[in-house]
Amino acid sequence: MIKNYLIADSGATKCQWTLVQNNKKSTVNTIGISPYFLTTNEITLLLQKSFAKKTDLTKIEAVYFYGTGLSNPDNVLSLKKALKAVFTKAKLTIETDLVAAARASCQNDKGVVCILGTGSNTGFYNGKKITKNSPGLGYVLGDEGSGAYLGKKVIQYFLYQTFDEELMASFQKKYNLTKDAILNSIYKSPFPNRTLASFAPFLAEHRGHYMIENIIEDGLNDFFFAHINKMNESWIHPIHFVGGVAYAFKDIIKQLALSYEIELGKIIQSPMKGLIEFHKKQ
Repeated sequence: MIKNYLIADSGATKCQWTLVQNNKKSTVNTIGISPYFLTTNEITLLLQKSFAKKTDLTKIEAVYFYGTGLSNPDNVLSLKKALKAVFTKAKLTIETDLVAAARASCQNDKGVVCILGTGSNTGFYNGKKITKNSPGLGYVLGDEGSGAYLGKKVIQYFLYQTFDEELMASFQKKYNLTKDAILNSIYKSPFPNRTLASFAPFLAEHRGHYMIENIIEDGLNDFFFAHINKMNESWIHPIHFVGGVAYAFKDIIKQLALSYEIELGKIIQSPMKGLIEFHKKQ
């Protein structure tokens, strides 16, 4: 029986690590770990810096890593090399962030699972694995309803001066950025999706304003229409949502679920609690 193990839940922006040792839990937070943006060596150095002084790495028996971009075999190989270099004695299990969302919300039951965080994703979970996945096109072509998608709308409304005077002034006060500074921060950023998503909290801070509500409702409806609406399982099984955006705007998700006449399951901010429960049972 494995008593000392790590569970990692990594999005594009941040990664939460929970170390379980004889049923005692501790947490370490790092930046998001995605092989799309970090090399094997960069991931290795980051993990060594984050864990070397906090725990005896040789005592960790297993690492369960869930993250974004891991449907790509090359990314899995890169991450596996980095994890093996740091956690030398551990058995490694690497899964996508969608599997994390599924295990956290469904455990061993069937359901449609949706991620709404920095990015977005949808799939059907048969109680054991993801058997159907709606195409993920990334923040440039897709990611409907995500933080990056909604943040892009905020920037557009500001730069096109679509916001009214009140919201224009609020944006200026909060961010104090010129047009050139905003464009440089996006087009020259190593992590443009994170930069776009960093503007999404502006929406949560100004709930009640009709322009803000329209952006949120339209963005989330785009997600429902493009993904949930086109998956046959959505009309048979409950729909679960995981992620900061889903949790922040759960009232609108509930309204959309009613209008689409689908069964709404859980809406949770982070999958970690559910993942701990899942692995405790195994």
